[in-house]
Amino acid sequence: MTKASPHSKKSMYFIFATIMLDMIGIGLIMPVLPDVIRRFISDPGQVTENFGYFIAIYAVMQFVASPILGGLSDQFGRRPILLGSLLGAGIDYIFMALAPTLNLLFLGRVIAGLTGASMTVANSYIADISDDSNRSSNFGMIGAAFGIGFIAGPIIGGLLGHFGPHMPFYGAAVLNILNFLFGLFILPESLKPENRRVVQWKKLNPFTTIINTMKIPGMGLFVVTYAFLFLAGNVHPSVWTLYTESKFGWNSIQVGVSLSFVGLIYGLSQSLLTTKLVPKWGEQKSLIIGIFFNAFGFLLYGIAPFGWMMYGIMVVSALQGLSMPCLQSIMTKKVDPHYQGELQGGLVSVGSVTAILAPIIYTNMFNWGTSKQETLLFGTPYYVATLFALAALFLVQKSLSGSAQQEPNKLVG
Repeated sequence: MTKASPHSKKSMYFIFATIMLDMIGIGLIMPVLPDVIRRFISDPGQVTENFGYFIAIYAVMQFVASPILGGLSDQFGRRPILLGSLLGAGIDYIFMALAPTLNLLFLGRVIAGLTGASMTVANSYIADISDDSNRSSNFGMIGAAFGIGFIAGPIIGGLLGHFGPHMPFYGAAVLNILNFLFGLFILPESLKPENRRVVQWKKLNPFTTIINTMKIPGMGLFVVTYAFLFLAGNVHPSVWTLYTESKFGWNSIQVGVSLSFVGLIYGLSQSLLTTKLVPKWGEQKSLIIGIFFNAFGFLLYGIAPFGWMMYGIMVVSALQGLSMPCLQSIMTKKVDPHYQGELQGGLVSVGSVTAILAPIIYTNMFNWGTSKQETLLFGTPYYVATLFALAALFLVQKSLSGSAQQEPNKLVG
C-alpha cells in the first residue's frame, strides 16, 4: 500500500487529537455520572442500574453506527465525516449538560455513541496515509492517544466536577469544537477520488459488515483474534473499580490514580515500544509476544495479594501494547484501499460487541467469585480474561503459520 498523497504532520496530530478526545470524552464524565443521574432518581439501586445502561448504550450505538460511518467515508472521503462527527459531538455534550430529564440524557448518550463511531474513519485515515515503513508505528499512535485520553479524562472530569456535575460535559464540548476548528483549517483529504466507491447501503448493517470482513481470504481467524483481545482488554473498565475496592480496600482516589497509571503505561507501550521493537522483531513476532504478555498480565492481576503489586504488574506486562498495532497492521495489508473504511467499520463493530458483552460476563464472574468468600477467587474475571487472551494467542499462531503473505483482497459482499 502506498501513501495517498503527501500529508503534513498536522494531519497525524489531528487524528491523534480526535482519538484522544473520544477517550477523554468518555472518561471526562465518569467521575460525575452518578451525581448526574441522581439529579433525576434517588434510589441507589436504580442509580447503579442506570449507570450500567448509560455505559452500554454507548457501545450499542457504536456497534450500529461504525459500519455506516465507515461506508460514508469510503464514498465521500474521510475529512467530511471526521469533521461532522466532531462538531456533532461538541453540540451533543452541551445538550447532555442541559438535559432536563433522564430520558433526554440517554438520548444525548445515544447521539454520543453515533458521533463517537468516528474511530472507524480515523483508523481508515491512518490506513490511507501509511505504508509498510510506518504502518505499525502509526497504529501505535492510536494506542497512545487511547492511553493519554484514558489518563486525562477522569482527572479533568474530577477537577471540573468540583464546579458542578454539568461542567465536565461543557469541557468535553469545548475540546471537540476546538478540534473541529483545527481540522477545518489543516486537515487534507486522505482518500483519492479513484479509490472511492459507491456504497451498497443495504449491506452496511453491523452484522453484515462483520460477516463480510470474515470472508476476506485468510482474515477470519484474525477477526476472531481481534475480538478475543478486545474482550480480554475490557475486563479493566468492567470490574477494576469493584475488584480493587473489594480486594484491597481502595478508595475512589486510589482507583482513579491506578486507572491513570494503566493509561500511561498502555500509551507509552504502544507509542514507544512499537517504534523501537517492531522494526527489530518484525510484526508477526511482536504480535505473538504482545498477546502472550496480555495473558500473563491478566493472570497476575487476578492472583496479586497486595494492591501495590498492581503497579508492578502494569510495568511487567507493558509489552502487551505491541499486540493491537501489529494485528491491525497485518489486517490492513490484506484489504484493498477501496474497502479500508468497511474493514475498519467491521472491526469497530466487533469491538463494540465485546464492549457490550464484557460487562455482563465480567460482573457475573465477579459476583460469583466474591460470593465464595475466597480472596483468590475475587480475581475470577481476570482469570477469564486470561483464557480469552490465550485463545487469541492460539488463533493468531494458527493464522500466521497456516497462510503465506497475500496480496490485498477486496471485501466479499
